[in-house]
Amino acid sequence: MPMFSRTPFRPRLLVAAMTLASLPAFSLAQSAESVRSYRVPAAPLASSLNQIASQAGVVLSIDPSLTAGKRAQAVQGEYDTAGALRQALAGSGLMLVPGAAGTYSVQPVADSAALALPETTVNASSAVESAWGPATGYLATRTAAGSKTDTAIAEAPRSISVATRQQMQDRKVQNLDDAVRYMPGVIASSYGSDSRAEWMKIRGFEPIQMLDGLPLPKGTYVMPKLETWNLERVTLLRGPASSVYGQTPPGGLLDMVSRRPEALDSHQVQLQVGTFQHKQISFDSTGRVDEDGRFLYRVGGVLRDSGTAIEHIDDQRFNIAPSLTWNIAEDTRLTLLSQFNRDDTGTTSQFLPLQGTKLATPAGKVDYHENLGDPDWEFYDKTYYALGYAFEHRIDDVWQFRQNLRYTKSDLEFQSITAGGFATAVADDGTLSRGANVVNEDISQFAVDNNLQADFDTGALKHTLLLGLDYQRVNTNYQWLFGSAPPSNIITPIYGQDFSNVAYTAFQDYNQKRHGTGLYIQDQIALDNWRLTLGGRQDWLSSDTTFYNAGNAEDSRHDSAFSGNAALSYVFDPGFTPYVSYAESFQAEAGGSGGRTFRPSTGKQYELGIKYQPPGSDMLFSAAAYDLKRQNIVTTSTAGATEPVREVQVRGLELEAVGNVNESLKITAAYTYANSKMRKTNDPRDENRALPLTPENQASLWADYTWNDGTLAGVGIGFGARYIGETDNIAVGSMGFVRDVSDGHTRSYTVYDAAIRYDLGKLSNALQGASVALNAKNLFDKEYLATCDGFYCYYGDPRSVIASVDYQW
Repeated sequence: MPMFSRTPFRPRLLVAAMTLASLPAFSLAQSAESVRSYRVPAAPLASSLNQIASQAGVVLSIDPSLTAGKRAQAVQGEYDTAGALRQALAGSGLMLVPGAAGTYSVQPVADSAALALPETTVNASSAVESAWGPATGYLATRTAAGSKTDTAIAEAPRSISVATRQQMQDRKVQNLDDAVRYMPGVIASSYGSDSRAEWMKIRGFEPIQMLDGLPLPKGTYVMPKLETWNLERVTLLRGPASSVYGQTPPGGLLDMVSRRPEALDSHQVQLQVGTFQHKQISFDSTGRVDEDGRFLYRVGGVLRDSGTAIEHIDDQRFNIAPSLTWNIAEDTRLTLLSQFNRDDTGTTSQFLPLQGTKLATPAGKVDYHENLGDPDWEFYDKTYYALGYAFEHRIDDVWQFRQNLRYTKSDLEFQSITAGGFATAVADDGTLSRGANVVNEDISQFAVDNNLQADFDTGALKHTLLLGLDYQRVNTNYQWLFGSAPPSNIITPIYGQDFSNVAYTAFQDYNQKRHGTGLYIQDQIALDNWRLTLGGRQDWLSSDTTFYNAGNAEDSRHDSAFSGNAALSYVFDPGFTPYVSYAESFQAEAGGSGGRTFRPSTGKQYELGIKYQPPGSDMLFSAAAYDLKRQNIVTTSTAGATEPVREVQVRGLELEAVGNVNESLKITAAYTYANSKMRKTNDPRDENRALPLTPENQASLWADYTWNDGTLAGVGIGFGARYIGETDNIAVGSMGFVRDVSDGHTRSYTVYDAAIRYDLGKLSNALQGASVALNAKNLFDKEYLATCDGFYCYYGDPRSVIASVDYQW
C-alpha cells in the first residue's frame, strides 16, 4: 500500500489575506469621474453601447430586437456617460432613457420623444449587461456560450440557461450543483451529496466545464469543483458545441465567468453558520489601484470549516482568487486571473449497499448519517491552482482580437471504502463486506485560445465572423488500487481496523499525454429579421499512453474530426424567435483498457425551439425539443473501464421561464422530458433500456419576493420546489447479475427549499450595506435515494440550514 505525505490544512493563512484584502485603503480611487475619455470606433450598436457602459460602470438594458442590424457612430473624445451613449445612438432612431439608481435603457424615438432627458446622469453601478459581466436580477440577456461572441440570449439559436450572481446570492449556493438545480435538462447531485465533486448530467451525459472561455481539466476523480463565490455567472449550454469549443460532450457544457476587477470600489464580507457545524467566511474586494483606473484589482476568497451529513467526515476548503486588469489603452486590455483551492474532506456519497437502503434486511436499515467506512483510514486531499489571462484588443472598427490562456494543476490523493458492491454484501446479522480504494491522480493542463472577430456588411447581409485557433496539452497520471477491506457492520460500524494486510489490484494505472489543436470558423449572419449561423471546426488529437498495470504497454493514437454547426432563426417584432439547429460533438475519452487507448466519442443533435421575450419586460420564456445521439461511450465498472455502449439516443422537451416579473418578484421555472435509450450495446439485454441516472420527467420552480415599501420594507422571501422522476439505474453490463430489474429503479421524489432575508439598512442608516438571511435546502428533511447504481445506493441531500450575515460597502 502506498504511503502518503499529507500537507496540513492551514486556515490561518486566509484570515491574514482577508484582513488585508478587505481594507478600503487598498483602493486608491473612491469614485468614478463624471467625464472620461472614450475611443470607441464605429461598430455594431449593441457592442458599442455595452463597451461604453462597461467603461462607465453603469447598468444598460437593451432589447436585442431594437439594436439588431444597427451600427453605432464612433465615440471619440471627452464625454459624460449619457453623452457618450447618445453619441453612439446618433442616427439609429433610438433614444437613451435614464432609469432609477443610475440605470439606462434604450427605446425608439417615437416612443420616447416626450421624455425630458437630463444632460448628465452619473450615478454608477457595478453591474454591466454584457456576455462577460454582471446581469441585473435573475435575467441575463447576453452570453458568449456556444458562440464565443457577445450574443443576445433571446436570439441565440441554442438552449441556454444562466444562473446570475443575484440568483446564487439569494439561494446561498455552495457549489455548482446548487447553482444549476432549477434549470431544465440537468440532473444535479446525481449520486447524492458528495463533498468531493459535482456529478451532474446534462441531457443524460456528464458535461465539460469551461471557465473564462477555456476548458477545465477533468479526470476520473479529479474535478474542478470551482468556488461559486468567485463566479459572476454560470451558463448552462445544452447540446453539442464542438464546432467552436472542440472536445466537448454532446449533452452540453457549463460556461462560467469569473468575477473580474471593476473600476468602482466595492467590498463584501459574508459570514455563515449552519447545520453539521458549518462555518464559513467569504470576502470580495475590487476597485482601482491608481487614480486613472489604468490598473484595477479584485481578490476574493472562502474559508470553510464544516462537518457534513455523514458522521466523522469534515469538509474544509481554503480558496483565494486574485485578479488584476491592466487597461493598456482605450482599445487594449489584459486581465490576469488566478485561483488556488485546497480541499480536505471525504467520500460523503458513501457507496452504500443495496441491502439496508433500497432492499430490506433482517439486520435493519442503514441510517442516513452513518459512516460505513473507517475515519481512521479514509481521507481526501486535493490541491488545485490556476494561472492565466484574458487579453482583448480592438484593431479597428471591424476587427478585434481575443486571447485566453491558462495553466492548471490538480493533485489528488484519497483513500475510500465502498460498502457492498454485490447482491449479498450484507449478512443477516448486519456484517458488511467492503472494498478498499486507494487513488492517486494528478492532471496538468495548458490551454490557449486565439480568435479574431470581424463585424462588417456585404450588401444587405450583416456578419459577425469568428476565426479561431486553439491548443490544449493535458498530462494525466492516474492510479486506482482496489482490494477487500476488513468487514464492518451496517448497524454498529467498526472503526480503527488494520488495513496493512489488504491485497490490492491496480484496476487502472497509467500516464497519458494528450495534445489537441483546433481550427474553427463561424459566421453569424443577419438579413433583416433572419438570423443564420454557420460554423465548422477541424480538430487534431494525439494521445500517448503508458499502461503500468498492463506490463508497461505503450499505445499512441492519432485522431482528427470535423464538427459542424448550422442554425436558422427569425426574430419577430413582438419578441418571438423560433429556431432550428444542427450541431455535432467530438470528445477524447481519458484512459484505456487492455493496453489500448480509447477512441473519441462523437455525437450529433437536431434541435427545434422558440424563445419569447415580451417587449419591455425582464422575462424570457423558452422551449426546446431535441433528438440527440452519442457513439462510443466509455463507462467504468469495478472491473475497470470498459466500452459497452456503442450508441445512445436521447429525445426530449425542455421548458423554461426566468426573469424579473417586476421590481419585487423574480422567478425561475423549468420542466424537462427526456426519453433515453441505449441503442447499441455489447450486452443485448441492455438495448432499449433507459440511460442510467436520466429521469424521464423533472420540474422545478423558485420564486423570490422582496418588499420595497411599507411595514415589511427590506424583507425578502424565497421558496422553491424540485421534482425528480423515477430513474432506471442498473449499471451497464450488470443485467446478468441483477436478481430483479426493479432493484435498479429509484422512485421519484419532491423536495422544497426556502429563504428569508432582511436588509438591516432599513432599520438605520448606520447599518447601510448589512443584511441577514436564513436559507434551508430540503426544508422538510425528506429522506430519499438519489439513485442506486448497480449494487450501490446513494442518499439524497438531507435538510441543511445556513444563517448568514452580509456586509457590503
